[in-house]
Amino acid sequence: MALLLNPSKYRDLIRPLLFKLAPGAAQQLADRALSMTPVWKLLEPYLEYDHPSLHTSLAGMALRSPIGLAAGYDKDCEHLGSLAALGFGYVVGGTVTLSPRTGNPSPRIARYVRQESLVNSLGFPGKGVGQAALRLSSDSGPARARTIVSVSGETVGEIVACHRELEPLASSIEVNISSPNTAGLRAFHDPSALSELLAAVSEDRNRPLFVKMPPFPAAGDGPDSDANRKQMQALATVCVEHGVDGLTVANTHPVNEPELAVGVGGLSGRLVYHDMLRMVRETRDVVGDSIAINACGGVSSGKNAWDALRAGADTVQILTALVYHGPGVVRSINRQLALMMSLNGVSNVGQIAQLPQDATA
Repeated sequence: MALLLNPSKYRDLIRPLLFKLAPGAAQQLADRALSMTPVWKLLEPYLEYDHPSLHTSLAGMALRSPIGLAAGYDKDCEHLGSLAALGFGYVVGGTVTLSPRTGNPSPRIARYVRQESLVNSLGFPGKGVGQAALRLSSDSGPARARTIVSVSGETVGEIVACHRELEPLASSIEVNISSPNTAGLRAFHDPSALSELLAAVSEDRNRPLFVKMPPFPAAGDGPDSDANRKQMQALATVCVEHGVDGLTVANTHPVNEPELAVGVGGLSGRLVYHDMLRMVRETRDVVGDSIAINACGGVSSGKNAWDALRAGADTVQILTALVYHGPGVVRSINRQLALMMSLNGVSNVGQIAQLPQDATA
């Protein structure tokens, strides 16, 4: 158990063995372990770090922690009960599509071990909305973490159908308009197309709605950077106008990677961390306090989470950190974050972004 709970021991003893396997095989092994849900629920008291200062809310949902699991780890919502036991405030299942998809050909994951990063070209492999709905309805569900389900599709009709089937089975829905591995989603990078989508989704919406945003470059970072940034800012404004409850900033960054069968993929992990902080700050400047922001990209420590919350995020999502630091990383992040809050005299998560710039780091 100590090897699982301690990120350092996991990194030094378990990870080298797992990384001798191809990424796909290692994921299958992890899935088999997560399928033992009763075991993980028994371990929950040892894996969580429940501190009153970490209790917060997101779009009206009470959370035990601002640390959430990002979409992509459990595409068919099969292991959310086990994942919730790791101490997350919420877990995002999916991304779920209307029909089953095989995704892109293998190899479709590359590891950048020294940089604690990944590139994936998965392309939404999954069993479709019917199987996800079956799992969500038959599962007793995470007892102490909220369940959010990520949905996507290449047409408005596909996304609306997924939303309507899964919303009653989840605490909220996150609409993914930004996977770099699915070309059809780029249609929703047009503000008018996104407006049409959100209007259609909202016709029959009863629970909080989030939108997972594409990444965008820094000012002056290439010839088209300013136009791209303005386009992403326009998308955020559209979300505010349609009453979306929160934005997840941001999805993986598109990069070339010859090790992958399709030659391109989405970069995640430590290499995107500083860009994530910038995008959170810039998005907060655009939307003000009108909407929640979930920071997603490269967080693996309490200090990382603290900086994301300081930048203007309401919650923080992790995924690649689980691969590199193991299941104990959630407890570690929560514990470190609570300590930093105590050192700065902060009693709740919402106060972190209001601290002066010279606050203890």
